[in-house]
Amino acid sequence: MAQKQVAGPEIERLIQLLAKLPGLGPRSARRAALHLIKKKDQLLVPLSEAMGIAVRDIGICSVCGTVDTSDPCTICSDDKRDPSVLVIVEDVSDLWALERAGAVNARYHVLGGTLSPLDGVGPDDLNLASLIDRCGAPEIQEVILAISATVEGQTTAHYIMDQLGHLDVHVTKLAHGVPVGGELDYLDEGTLAQALKARTRF
Repeated sequence: MAQKQVAGPEIERLIQLLAKLPGLGPRSARRAALHLIKKKDQLLVPLSEAMGIAVRDIGICSVCGTVDTSDPCTICSDDKRDPSVLVIVEDVSDLWALERAGAVNARYHVLGGTLSPLDGVGPDDLNLASLIDRCGAPEIQEVILAISATVEGQTTAHYIMDQLGHLDVHVTKLAHGVPVGGELDYLDEGTLAQALKARTRF
């Protein structure tokens, strides 16, 4: 039996677009749409204005590949950051996560994904050519590979290592192991094995 329309096409389109967002299915999108409509003046109008500004002003940084309203971006323009350290991340969300942690005051390079031959993603599909150019700059002394521990992530990391082999830069990677506050019983075997291999002096 065909599903009946319960709202006008404009509302249905809003629901369909919200359902395309990560973490929102059709049911959650309906709830979100209804909440936005009920709070039209407090939420829907400001959100639509913010989205209009985002469409108009947000672009990709030509230096590092992150998203921002300026080019070069806020991070690349910050002269208080250590220019000798370059952190390589897969996506902008990874950059934001590292910035939230506040663990490093460096510059970044966003790859835009990982190498995945099965999905047809090769070196030319990622932001790799400009990365090699940046790493060749005389001020770069350390490159930190902040790439996920997936098969695709590690393949990408090895590819980058090969490409940087001729340069005089110190390449490091993030440690993998027991998270802060983590209980051993809840960790998978791969994480435990990596934690044991990367153990440090107490």
